[in-house]
Amino acid sequence: MPNPPSTPNVDAHARALRSGVLLVNLGTPDAPEAPAIRRYLAEFLSDRRVVELPRPLWWLILHGFILPFRPARLAHAYRSIWTPDGSPLLAISRAQQVGLQARLGADIPVALGMRYGTPSIASAIDQLLEAGARRIVVLPLYPQYSATTTASVFDAVLAHVQPMRWWPELRLVNGYHDLPDYIDALADSVRAHWQLHGRGEHLLMSFHSIPLQYLTAGDPYYCFCQKTARLLAAALQLAPEQWSLSFQSRIGRAQWLSPYTDQTVERLARSGVRTLDAICPGFSADCLETLEEVALRYAEQFRAAGGEALRYIPALNAGERHLDVLTELARQHLAGWPDVSRPDPAAAAPERIARLQRGF
Repeated sequence: MPNPPSTPNVDAHARALRSGVLLVNLGTPDAPEAPAIRRYLAEFLSDRRVVELPRPLWWLILHGFILPFRPARLAHAYRSIWTPDGSPLLAISRAQQVGLQARLGADIPVALGMRYGTPSIASAIDQLLEAGARRIVVLPLYPQYSATTTASVFDAVLAHVQPMRWWPELRLVNGYHDLPDYIDALADSVRAHWQLHGRGEHLLMSFHSIPLQYLTAGDPYYCFCQKTARLLAAALQLAPEQWSLSFQSRIGRAQWLSPYTDQTVERLARSGVRTLDAICPGFSADCLETLEEVALRYAEQFRAAGGEALRYIPALNAGERHLDVLTELARQHLAGWPDVSRPDPAAAAPERIARLQRGF
């Protein structure tokens, strides 16, 4: 019988055990160029949670119609939002990681992974394990749970740990769509915008859409978005006619969650709204869908339909209030686990493991 494999982690049993946090967001291309966008889309759109069509049919659509053409069309959109620090989503997510790490302290390592692209979820888990974190809170940065986002993160986490001989303990955070601190942070961001720019005539809350059939199959995302919007409107003391909810970023010909944001923007302009404030409560960090789709494209569409200005209210990003929300959420799920524990005196010491490997 072969000896147990020798690895750099043979002394893991004797280490102090720590708790850690894995932050996860959707991901981004590595560059605003067609080849990088193609790689990103290929990974994203191959996820069975995202697209539930039969695989042979979808393979033909993806590789025959989407990947050959869409990356080049998206390159201009990505270039319009790219920053000296690269992708806004990645830069903001890293700032969120740093901010959460500072609040939790050095004894609780925080790692960042992206569901698609880099840094990967697998590399972030390995980073936590290398730091001795064998109790991991998985915190997807999606306030409203959906199988297309949150559950897909959990799939990736479990796929990476599945072949491990010694699994870390895992706590999976489903979402925080109605967390009072999260609602308060959103409300404060709207008030700060009003104080700086004046109050618009109407507030539009735009969420990312998903195919309608996912809702009928049992995905709770639509209901969670509705609840977030109602709670935010209540916190701002808005009358029903002063705000609207809509869904953006649909693709293809199938029916998606509605009303659609592009159509809502046009309807509001044509109804006489001249100044429209727009917020995207489902996005924890600004990205292509908020900075290009809403702040640029829908703003232009609003003006073309007769409105004067669509003012986008930034995501909570790495602001102090948002970091406070994430810190409290992490602490709630870390509760009951010691921050750091002493090495297990009953565990095999490294020298004893070495002797076993030599055959003693």
